[in-house]
Amino acid sequence: MTLLDPSTIILMSALMGGAMSVVLFAADRSFPAEIRGLGHWAVGLLLLIAAAVLFNLRGVLPPALALLSANSMLLWGLGLSMVGTERFYHRPPSWRAFHLVWGLGMSAIACWLLVWPDFQARVAVFSFLVFGFYARQVQLIWRYGERHFSTRFFGALMLFQTLAVLLRGCLALFGSATSVDLMRGGPFASFYLATANFMVLLLAVGFMTVATRRLQSILELRSTLDPLTCVLNRRGFADIYGKERAQLRRAARGMTLLSIDLDFFKQINDQYGHAMGDRVLVHVAATVGKTLRESDHMARFGGEEFVVLLPDTGVERAIGAAERIRVALRGPHPEGMPAYTVSIGVACQQSAAEDLDGLLMRADAALYRAKANGRDRIEVAEPASPPASMLHAIRA
Repeated sequence: MTLLDPSTIILMSALMGGAMSVVLFAADRSFPAEIRGLGHWAVGLLLLIAAAVLFNLRGVLPPALALLSANSMLLWGLGLSMVGTERFYHRPPSWRAFHLVWGLGMSAIACWLLVWPDFQARVAVFSFLVFGFYARQVQLIWRYGERHFSTRFFGALMLFQTLAVLLRGCLALFGSATSVDLMRGGPFASFYLATANFMVLLLAVGFMTVATRRLQSILELRSTLDPLTCVLNRRGFADIYGKERAQLRRAARGMTLLSIDLDFFKQINDQYGHAMGDRVLVHVAATVGKTLRESDHMARFGGEEFVVLLPDTGVERAIGAAERIRVALRGPHPEGMPAYTVSIGVACQQSAAEDLDGLLMRADAALYRAKANGRDRIEVAEPASPPASMLHAIRA
């Protein structure tokens, strides 16, 4: 009794693959440009469907033409999925290697089909070529994949398919033709036919899961960034501050906040237009960023106000950092950009008892003094008052 009807399995896989290719095409059109490779996977699935159709047309088309065309489509479809995975992980596509492998592989398959007919040799050549495509993707997932469930799921599917293809190639070399002939329904042939066809669909689902995870990460990152200057926004800065405050609580190391505000920014907008105002804001963010350490954090809090958090930094070092920022922003600007200056308020936090709102209030108070005292200057905030609970303890 035949356990699995090969033609039915191939047809069902083709239909499901077609539906999945539509999903991938839709994702490719709607996902951000940073998520690459979806279109290659979608086209690859369509080519695998075309290969399945050609394979089932052996009784209509000349058998040699149907087999060669089907094998060519299969290699192209699987090769495109490999290129799509390379692009997804921002690796250079292996187009030259792919075309070389495809050309040599199809020449060998044609030779063992038309000149020296040898079914097992054709299966071995095809299996080892496909093994190379899958193994490359396993290497990419292992080396560049995010440590997340979606990556482990995709990697496990890819590894399983890689080993299954390798096993079939080895059986073709050292076993009998019956063991690898998918149309004769042997135990391994039935197993491979089912897994190979449905795993192609599952691999597409796996790739879609890692693409969706990448989309989630991008959206989370964008939600913490200012869209104009690409520095942190208030939400992103609050998250960073929370982590640095926890570090302050553990290590008792101070940190300092700089409150930076452009002087007479409204005049720039009124005289030169809001487009120039946006250019100035971008220039401020870029210039300040060049003066900071990797451990420092910068955010735009709206309008022309920026804040900088300097971890493990006391007042004296913070004043030096603020002065470097003030001088850098005064001096030569891009052609066509008006001159501008900034005022800076400096507030140092030595205790984790103070929260972000309190630190910002002290830095803003120092900033307002800088504005009142003539602008284009730096003022230092008064130290934070001890919390009420500490004052009660001292009085007791």
